[in-house]
Amino acid sequence: MLGFLPIVLTDFPDAKRIFSTLLTLIGIILALRIIRAFLHTLRDYFKTVPGLRDKPIDSYIQVFMIIAWILMTFYAISLLTDVSIGAALGTFGAASAIILLIFKDTILGFVASIQVAINDMVRIGDWITFEKFGADGDVIEINLSTVKVQNFDMTITTIPTYSLISDSFKNWRGMTDSPGRRIKRSLLIKQDSIKFLSNDDIERLKKIGLVSSYLTNMQGKLDRLNADDDIDRSLQINGVNLTNIGLFRKYMETYIQNHSAINKEMLLMCRQLAPTAQGVPLEVYCFSKDKVWENYEYIMADLFDHFLAAVSYFDLELFEYPSGDNSPKFIDSSDFE
Repeated sequence: MLGFLPIVLTDFPDAKRIFSTLLTLIGIILALRIIRAFLHTLRDYFKTVPGLRDKPIDSYIQVFMIIAWILMTFYAISLLTDVSIGAALGTFGAASAIILLIFKDTILGFVASIQVAINDMVRIGDWITFEKFGADGDVIEINLSTVKVQNFDMTITTIPTYSLISDSFKNWRGMTDSPGRRIKRSLLIKQDSIKFLSNDDIERLKKIGLVSSYLTNMQGKLDRLNADDDIDRSLQINGVNLTNIGLFRKYMETYIQNHSAINKEMLLMCRQLAPTAQGVPLEVYCFSKDKVWENYEYIMADLFDHFLAAVSYFDLELFEYPSGDNSPKFIDSSDFE
């Protein structure tokens, strides 16, 4: 169309220059739209490639689009002002401080998105927890300036991309890629319910199948040790003795080892932690085979349902704050009047 202007507007040089500039500007706008459509097509295609689905494709597409906008803007400026592109770029360099201030978030986001991609810190689909922004869910989008997280309550949290570099967050990818999900929870045992086991206690507890053989073996072994050392057995504190909390800990560990939902190839133990004002913690540390959240919660609840019901068989009590029927009873002074 520009080729016809000299012919159509031969007698109108000023109009020819105006129309020529106008058509060139329209061409720049059309070129930008074509570039944008092409880049969006590439983005949609890359997201269908299995190896690129979890990469921050949006960030790179936005970078190329920004470059295209900058180049076309300088070309339009040079066209309207008769200033060469080199001179316009020189002016741009002189004003770089102001431009850096205006586009600070974009520049920080661009650098952060590159670091996130190179260091493989976050992928689309990762479950992350970012307490500073209240995010706890799956990453659904990573672009130049923001990361979108769909929380488990289906709300969307938007996080500045550079915050992934400057602040601390938790990525659960290691858990989802591992063969198990960790179970780490404690029971608080009242200290005054802990005692040595008498022979009568041991005979009664031998009826519990999971610790029956353990008790038989340990009882014979401890009797031999105490006999060899000529221990005075009139007091249970003398010599080597079993305790109800130690036996219950062994019971918990054996129960976990026999549970079909627990991964036996990963770390598995039941340990006693340091005593606290609320009692002595007995902590279960193991890994469930199923990592799906609802199944994981069911497995963990199944374990502790059993332990909570079993603790009384070992003459142990769980700590809880006084409330209702177990609250202290106060005597009214009027009863003595």
